[in-house]
Amino acid sequence: MTGIDISPVRQLARFASQHPDVVAIVYEDREYDYAEFLDLVHHFAAALRADGIGPGDRIAYAGVNSLTFLTGYFAAAWIGAAFVPLNFRLAGPELRVILLDARPDVLIAEPYHARLIDPFLDELGVRHPLLIDDDEALADEEPPSPRWQSYAAFRTSWDEPATPAHRTEDDLAVVLYTSGTTGRSKGVMLTHGNIWWNWVNVDSVVDTRVGDVSLAIAPLFHIGGLNAVTLRTLTRGGTVVVRRAFDPAQALDDLVTRRVNSMFVVPAMLAAIQRQPGFADADLTALRSTIAAGAPVPPALIASYAERGVFLQQAWGLTETAPFSTYLEAERTIEKLGSCGLPMPYTEVKIVDLSHDVDVHEPEATGEFWVRGPNVSRGYWNNPEATDAAFTADGWFRTGDIGYRDADGYFFIVDRLKDMIISGGENVYPAEIENVLSAHPGIVDVAVIGVPDPKWGEAVCAVVQTDQEPITLEDLRAFAGESIARYKLPTVLVLRDVPRNGAGKLDKPRIRTEVREHLAKHRGDVETASFTETLKIPRTVR
Repeated sequence: MTGIDISPVRQLARFASQHPDVVAIVYEDREYDYAEFLDLVHHFAAALRADGIGPGDRIAYAGVNSLTFLTGYFAAAWIGAAFVPLNFRLAGPELRVILLDARPDVLIAEPYHARLIDPFLDELGVRHPLLIDDDEALADEEPPSPRWQSYAAFRTSWDEPATPAHRTEDDLAVVLYTSGTTGRSKGVMLTHGNIWWNWVNVDSVVDTRVGDVSLAIAPLFHIGGLNAVTLRTLTRGGTVVVRRAFDPAQALDDLVTRRVNSMFVVPAMLAAIQRQPGFADADLTALRSTIAAGAPVPPALIASYAERGVFLQQAWGLTETAPFSTYLEAERTIEKLGSCGLPMPYTEVKIVDLSHDVDVHEPEATGEFWVRGPNVSRGYWNNPEATDAAFTADGWFRTGDIGYRDADGYFFIVDRLKDMIISGGENVYPAEIENVLSAHPGIVDVAVIGVPDPKWGEAVCAVVQTDQEPITLEDLRAFAGESIARYKLPTVLVLRDVPRNGAGKLDKPRIRTEVREHLAKHRGDVETASFTETLKIPRTVR
């Protein structure tokens, strides 16, 4: 396929020429048809190109889900530049580290994020820092400093036509930075080929169709929110409903009133929607393809949606795999409860026993998942050491996820390698315990971590966010004891809000740090050989 133009702009323009009046994007209830959206993209791209921005350059975006986000992505593709969307939940110092690494030529920012970036803007050497000033969903705010330019004025500064750049499978499309909560953030380089092949994989197994309505409520800076269905919907003539933030009541209303056909969500979103008062009576018959990923989906949640006729389709993958590596079709959701499915049609997945560095072929035997295929990233931006550590010479990506394959060939994720607890010589996988505890009727959210224990090395600690009903450690152990072995049962219960990162995943590094510091402070010199406790940590803002 080398040499063939696979730019998303080509498909966007093709559909706009044939069906200009079809609604492409619904942004905060304002509809933009394909002709309008293409015009927005074209004008911004023309202004960028007139200023000399093109292949080899980078365009960064700092803000939440918006029309401008998608305009920036397609405009970058139009001129052959790479798009760098930033995690909108990061603090100023975290943004500084990423931007110094990415070194964007153009930086588009909403006012809130412009204020975060302004103190170190001069360090970045950005050619054009553009403040978004034409979005009605934003407050009318002045630039934090005179160095910021008007996005609206720049976007409309050039009216000459610009021919879209020819993009092949080897050309860089986006740089997506991982959370960086365990160290330096890594910029995952995804080519247009990586993006395109994920579309081919999804088209092959997921019931998505031309003209679908998709709901974009997951963060677009995350590969799942961006490339699970959003980009594909826009390149095949569908409508994307874009919400600036996830609101479960609004999401449920959109599913019904907008007749949403497909969406990508993380399990926490599904749980929040399920808890809405109108969920039991909502008409969800239009919803054909609900792809859940980013974390294991609790079996109880799968069963709850199945009762409403919505069969959640679980998928597994990472930013480095653009995103999907495996997929569980709706017909097997109940039969293969908890499975992340089979490898995507054009992706290879294998399991490796790290202790012996050999492939695992026996059913139920656990190991690390490795992935290879045209959807897999070529490495990390400006980070050859991390690239060499994660990618093998023959193209395999070491995912860091632990799991197994059953006798039918279906894959199951057990946990992240780095999250595994070793207690008394036994490997304990937090995700397994989280799945069990999430079915408890009084639990809103849960994370399981290891905490230091002088006898066993580590003890199992359940960090639980509850509704109004109190939960004790004894209640929790009795509930979980019906499903898992005693050595896996929590011996420590911490009651608090459960923080998640911008991708909707449990923020395990933060949870571990805060809980261990709290336990160390309050345990004092108490011997914990047979110690069980319930501690309350003051609730924090997510």
